[in-house]
Amino acid sequence: MAANVVILDYGSGNLRSAERAVARTGADVTVTSDLAAAAAADGLVVPGVGAYAACMAGIEALGAGPVIADRVAAGKPVLGICVGMQVLFDSGVEHGVETKGLGLLPGSVTKLSAERIPHMGWNTVEVAAGSRLLAGLAPDERFYFVHSYAAQDLAALGDAAVTTAAHDLPFAAVVEAGALSAAQFHPEKSSDAGYLLLRNWVAGLE
Repeated sequence: MAANVVILDYGSGNLRSAERAVARTGADVTVTSDLAAAAAADGLVVPGVGAYAACMAGIEALGAGPVIADRVAAGKPVLGICVGMQVLFDSGVEHGVETKGLGLLPGSVTKLSAERIPHMGWNTVEVAAGSRLLAGLAPDERFYFVHSYAAQDLAALGDAAVTTAAHDLPFAAVVEAGALSAAQFHPEKSSDAGYLLLRNWVAGLE
């Protein structure tokens, strides 16, 4: 039977393109704001685009934070994408304002230390040893990034498997910590490389 995946609709994210990309893996995909469905699914995708504070406000308005946290605590897979990755951290700092995140990954999301911002376009990654999500990735494969902020304190992530990319300085491109996975790039816009990540994640649900 196909894995059941819910893409959480809290008012932010490329919902339809994410839905199509995950469905391509053969999963049974639903886009919904129904928290019971989000709790029960084999896999939950937390998307996100735009401002950190706005995404957190949407998650809080829906009451989705505890559902995401309970899934992670119970070992039920969650995948955060772009700002949906960033809100998993303790906090995010934008324009000098710190916003509390979901606190499921340690550290803060801060402005990229780079000459050119945003970091936009295709970039290679340095795959973490033992990465399940990027197993089988060719060394020169590229992913599509669009962001001005990232998790840059890699030491704070401790035992997590952290795949990095660099835009002047390194930042976390993929984090894998037990049931919790997250990607700073957009898998749904990353062609075959993005499909590989989604296929590997969905394969882990079955």
